[in-house]
Amino acid sequence: MKSALLLLAVFVSSSVFAQKKSPHDTVSNGTLTVTYGRPYKKDRVVFGTLEKYGKVWRVGADEATTVTFETDVKFAGQTVKAGSYTMFAIPNETEWTIILNSVLGQWGAYSYEKNKASDVAKFNVSVKKLDKVVEQLTIRFATGQMIIEWDQTQVVVPISY
Repeated sequence: MKSALLLLAVFVSSSVFAQKKSPHDTVSNGTLTVTYGRPYKKDRVVFGTLEKYGKVWRVGADEATTVTFETDVKFAGQTVKAGSYTMFAIPNETEWTIILNSVLGQWGAYSYEKNKASDVAKFNVSVKKLDKVVEQLTIRFATGQMIIEWDQTQVVVPISY
C-alpha cells in the first residue's frame, strides 16, 4: 500500500510541476524555413503587456525561433548569407525591429544581450493592426514576404532572392 501511495504522490507532483511547452511548427517556402513555438493569446493583451514594447522577444515560445536560408537572400533589403540564424524581434506599437543572430540554440531571449555582437542583420518593419484577432502566433509566407501575426498585430518582412 505504501508503494502505491508513494507512486501516486510522485505521479501527481510530476504532473503539477511539469512545464507545458507551446506547440511548435515549421513552415517553409522552399528557400526559407522557420521553426518556432506557437503560443496562444488566451484572452491576454499580447503586445505591450505580455510581450513588452521595447524589449527583445524570441518571436515565439520556448526556444528562440530559428530561420534557415537555403541560398543567400535579401531579408528586408539586407543581404543574408545562406545558413541558419536565430530570429528575435523588438516589438513596438508602430514598428518592430527584426534581428537575425548567428548563435543557435538560444532559449528564449534570455542570453541575447551576451550574444548581440553576433547579430548579422537588424532592420525595422511597420506594424499593421488587424481587424480580426489571430489566436495563435502564426508565421506564414506570401509571394516575396514572411508574415508574422498574433493578436491583432501583423508585420511583413520583404524577401527577395
